[in-house]
Amino acid sequence: MFLEVNVTKKFPDIICHAAFSLENKQCGVFGPSGSGKSTLMHMLAGLLEPDSGFIRLNGRTLFDHEQKISLPPDRRRVGVVFQHAHLFPHMSVQRNLFYGMNRLPKQERNINSDHLIKVLRIDQLLNRNVTKLSGGERQRVALGRTILANPQLILLDEPLSGLDSTLKYQIIPQLQQVFAEFSIPMLFISHSLQELRMMTEEVLVMQQGKLAQQLATEELARTSFGTGGQGYTNLLHLDAMEDLGKLLSCRWGSIPMMLVKAPDQRPGEFSLNGRDIILFKKHPDASSARNMLSCTVRRTYETNWLVGVELDCKGQTLIAEIVPQSVEELNIRPGKEVVAVFKASAFRRLY
Repeated sequence: MFLEVNVTKKFPDIICHAAFSLENKQCGVFGPSGSGKSTLMHMLAGLLEPDSGFIRLNGRTLFDHEQKISLPPDRRRVGVVFQHAHLFPHMSVQRNLFYGMNRLPKQERNINSDHLIKVLRIDQLLNRNVTKLSGGERQRVALGRTILANPQLILLDEPLSGLDSTLKYQIIPQLQQVFAEFSIPMLFISHSLQELRMMTEEVLVMQQGKLAQQLATEELARTSFGTGGQGYTNLLHLDAMEDLGKLLSCRWGSIPMMLVKAPDQRPGEFSLNGRDIILFKKHPDASSARNMLSCTVRRTYETNWLVGVELDCKGQTLIAEIVPQSVEELNIRPGKEVVAVFKASAFRRLY
C-alpha cells in the first residue's frame, strides 16, 4: 500500500488537517474523542469531501480539489467497518457476506471466500438472520463482507469499542489472523492504545483536528501521552501452563514464569505494568515475589516523572519504570546486568 494524503476540512469550531504518506500495511489512527480520527476516516472513504488537498492510493487519485476529482465511495476501493456493524437486517448472514463481492466482475474477486469464512469462524452462522447475532458475530460478518468486496484499503473505525473486554480480546486474535493471512492494508482507528499495539505497527496521532505525530506504535506506548499517566504496559504471550496447586508455572518464550492460579489456565496474552517491576543489582537472597529474571539494560528514556528502562531478557523485551534516583543508585546504563523482580499476582489476562 502507498497512501498519500494532504487534506483540510473546516468546521465552525475546528479545522481538521492531516498531511502524511504511508507504506505500512498495518497502521493506526490514535487520539481522544473529538480529535479528528473519524473525520479523517470519512474523508478517505469519500463520505465527507475535504475543502482542499488530495488523496492518492497506490498512485490512483481518489480526491484532488484543484483537479476537481472526487470519486464516490463505491469507486474508491476503500472498505469501511464501523463501530456498529450496519448489516442489512432483511438479509441472512450469507447474503450480507456476498453483497459486495457479487457486484464485482469475476476477474476482480481475489479472496477465497470459503477460507475467509473459516478463519472468521462464521461458517456455522451463514443461514442465520443477522438480527439474531451477538455483537462479536456481527463485527466478524461486517469484516468478512468488507474483505470479500476486495478493497485496496480497509478502514476500521473503533470496531471494538462497543464490545465488552472479554469479547473484544476474543475477536482481536481473529482480526490479527485475517489481516496476516489475506495481506490487506488497513487503517485501524481507535482511542485505545492497547488495541492499536495488538493490531498495528505504525500510528498517526490526532490532536485537536491536526496530525500531531507519525511514529511506531511501540514508541507511542512509551510516551506519557501514550500511557495516559498510568505507566507502560508490557504485553506478554505466556504458554506451557502447568498447575502447581496455588500457582501456575508457564513460559514467556524460553523464560519460566509464575502466575497466581486462575480458573482460566489457557495460554494467552497478559499485561504487566512497568511500575510493578523492581530492579536489583544482583539476585536477592529472599523475596516474596515469585519472578526473578536476569536481564541486560538496552537503553533508558524519560517518561513524565519516571525513567523507562528497556531490558533484554534472553531476547525478550521488558520495560520497567523507576524513579530517577534509582537509576543513579543502581548505576543503570546500557550493558548493565540487573535482576527484574515482580509478583505472580502482577499479571492481568487479556485473552
